[in-house]
Amino acid sequence: MNFFYVYILLSLKDGSLYIGYTTDLIKRVKQHNNGECLATEPYIPYKLIFYEAFLNRIDAKNREQYLKGGYGRKTIKALLNRYLKIPQIRFRESIYQKTWSDRIEL
Repeated sequence: MNFFYVYILLSLKDGSLYIGYTTDLIKRVKQHNNGECLATEPYIPYKLIFYEAFLNRIDAKNREQYLKGGYGRKTIKALLNRYLKIPQIRFRESIYQKTWSDRIEL
C-alpha cells in the first residue's frame, strides 16, 4: 500500500518552516537537505518535525493546501506550541510560487 505524506520541516539555520507533499517521505527530506529543492536550499539543514500519512493523493493535497492557508497556520501554531513548546511563530510568504514558509523565533 502506498501512502501520501504531508510534512513540515524546520530549518535549523533560521527557524523557518516548510510544508510539502510527497509519496516518499525519507527521499524527499534528503532532497531538501541536499539542496535539491530551490525553495528550501537557502535554509538547509532541515529537521522533519511533523508528518501525516494519507491513503489517497487528493486527501493529502487538500490537507497540504489547508495547512498553507489561514486556518491551517493556526493549526500549526497550536501544534508547535503544544507539542514542541515553540510559542511564537511569525509567518512569511515564500518568494517561490506554490511554496509557503514561516519563521519561528527560537
